[in-house]
Amino acid sequence: MSSTSSADTNGSKNYFVNFNQDSTSLAIGGKFGYKLFSLGSVDRLDQIYSNAAQDCCIVERLFNSSLVAMVSLTAPRKLKVCHFKKGSEICNYSYSNTILGVKLNRYRARVVVCLEESLYIHNIRDMKVLHTIRDTPPNPKGLCALSSTSENCYLAYPGSAAVGEVQIFDAMYLNAKLMIHAHDSPLAALAFGPNGIKIATASEKGTVIRVFSVTDGTKLFEFRRGVKRCVTISCLSFSTCGQFLACSSNTETVHIFKLEEPKDSPKKSVEETSWMGYFSTYLPTQVTGVFTQGRAFATAYLPFGGVKNVISIVYIQDGLRLLVATEDGLLYIYNFDSSEGGDLQLYKKYQLNDIGTDRPDGATEGEKNNTTGLLGSYAGIVKGNTSGQMSESDKLREMAQATEVPPQDAFQFTDDQEYPPLTQNSDVN
Repeated sequence: MSSTSSADTNGSKNYFVNFNQDSTSLAIGGKFGYKLFSLGSVDRLDQIYSNAAQDCCIVERLFNSSLVAMVSLTAPRKLKVCHFKKGSEICNYSYSNTILGVKLNRYRARVVVCLEESLYIHNIRDMKVLHTIRDTPPNPKGLCALSSTSENCYLAYPGSAAVGEVQIFDAMYLNAKLMIHAHDSPLAALAFGPNGIKIATASEKGTVIRVFSVTDGTKLFEFRRGVKRCVTISCLSFSTCGQFLACSSNTETVHIFKLEEPKDSPKKSVEETSWMGYFSTYLPTQVTGVFTQGRAFATAYLPFGGVKNVISIVYIQDGLRLLVATEDGLLYIYNFDSSEGGDLQLYKKYQLNDIGTDRPDGATEGEKNNTTGLLGSYAGIVKGNTSGQMSESDKLREMAQATEVPPQDAFQFTDDQEYPPLTQNSDVN
């Protein structure tokens, strides 16, 4: 899932908000710390965890596990990986520049850390750096996407700062896969589909959204968000069922497009079967393209525009819902009729920072608030020096044993013994 950052130079923004990979939980962070919420119900928003010990500008939860990766406002170059149920810090890494984005993949055990001109790919099982992509085109927004499926572990990031090129990188086998020329203007948003074989893109121009095949770069769909100039697209998100694509911007409208094949006969092109075929002979390509682009299947209207947000389309309880979490700490839930589309009706609105601190699962105050517990350092072991570190070596061996035979089709962190807490303080250069 995509995220929106709350931190800026003048402090005018309040919160970082972010859905986890399958939109089963929501994170909010800021100067107050961070909170995690369960999204299992539309009628009640349960707080899973609250940490007021340290400010936070990035927080990524690994699916429904107890593993959280976070970056603080006061130390923007340091990534901390925590076991929030235990209230312990597992490890931390320091980088040469500000961390702009963090992405997690459970199935292929990857952590991707995005800096302005480089990306680091870690093995989540021991946090070793597997690969570094250096000298990437300037990426001040930290724009990148990581597919979260078990079959495809692809990383996408801008391949150019001048035009909308998307570099697809295989984060499992650690090699470049292909470059897609998606737009003439620089990229503004990226998102993988739920199976990792489609990627949606939008440019800074903000009018057209395209969907490409990750296999060969073929353009599969093209949608028109609108005709306004100076629209900033903040988030693209596929539905968990893969049938819809949502797009939000700095306007008050969220557009939802339906991913379906054209109903025209495969033997005849659009030019042959419609009146557009006649005019296409005489009109410029740019003009005819506007008529053939897909339009929004459904729309949702926020009370106001100008506020960044993240969006998700997910099944909750008995229906499909559009979730919109904004950087001012609000969560909007809309009912979505997948057969009718049209204008969506607002069902619920939550003020995230006003929700109580009681946990439904009866966690103790220490579990809720203590994230500062440290169990020593094994930086020397990570770098291959095991001399004089027997006790830490035992912990590292325990980590290796826990990850040696992961559960079928997934790497789980719900079992406390599966990811034993230990701390490493390592500099990534």
